[in-house]
Amino acid sequence: MDVIRTNSLTKTYDGKGGISDISLSIGEGTIYGFLGPNGSGKSTFVRTLLGLLKPTSGEGFILGEPIGSIKSREQAGYLPELFRYPDWLTGKQLLERHAELCKIPVRQRKTRIEEVVELVGMSGREKGKIGGFSKGMAQRIGLACAILNDPKVIFLDEPTSALDPIGRKDVRDLMVYLRDQGKTVFLNSHLLHEVESVCDNVSIIHEGDMIAQGPWRELMQIEAQIEIITDYPEDIPWPAFVSHSRKLGQHGTRTTWNIQFGDELDIPRIIYYLSERRISVYEVRQITPHLEDVFLHWVNRKKENSYVGNH
Repeated sequence: MDVIRTNSLTKTYDGKGGISDISLSIGEGTIYGFLGPNGSGKSTFVRTLLGLLKPTSGEGFILGEPIGSIKSREQAGYLPELFRYPDWLTGKQLLERHAELCKIPVRQRKTRIEEVVELVGMSGREKGKIGGFSKGMAQRIGLACAILNDPKVIFLDEPTSALDPIGRKDVRDLMVYLRDQGKTVFLNSHLLHEVESVCDNVSIIHEGDMIAQGPWRELMQIEAQIEIITDYPEDIPWPAFVSHSRKLGQHGTRTTWNIQFGDELDIPRIIYYLSERRISVYEVRQITPHLEDVFLHWVNRKKENSYVGNH
């Protein structure tokens, strides 16, 4: 059973903005990246899934329960992008209030609060007042609230935006821990290097429309690339299967080239081709696209299609 599933889910405001016709399915035990520029509809989508916004059309389910139902929300945890808790409460008091709201049995509350405080890296700080917390500590107590009820699916909206590099690593480690516990983490973010390190599958939205989804390493529709260092300084008559070549620089007797071709299986063919011509190869490095490359590829493609459609 899919943990999250939507069919043509749409939420617009008087016919404008929001999200349009979003269909996806997400299984258990995964960290799923939901990516898009600021204002693209990421937060609207999550709020609609959680029943905080009423969909304009379409449908969605969390663990088989219709979105907006009590049963679907009981199984979810949520850290909003913009949140604020009462300044006069301590972190521990806040978690105690949340434990009451989540109906965690009284005899289990103390142990569970201690567990989540340790998980988010706040041990010893939970007794301080929220009004005195740094942005990073406030983010951590928000994470603690999101996982307090031991949810099966956790929605995190820009969870590392207020954190320093150490805090960001802690959150990444927490997401991996939750995934390894069989939970599903739905991650809204525009920090692509953060998503790249923990997500295999992503959706990319732009101006409310889904423009790509799937394993992000398979979404980059460009040719294979390598950097190769040879002892040959002149222009090399590359074989026909090389679609593009560019000299990147020369250091002493060694020359670095960027080579593009159709299939990574051609890499051994390139090396064989050079060795046949007695051109020494000192290094070959395959260039793997990053998530930022994938993201920009699809967003730019959407912009180009929109421009063509309007002219």
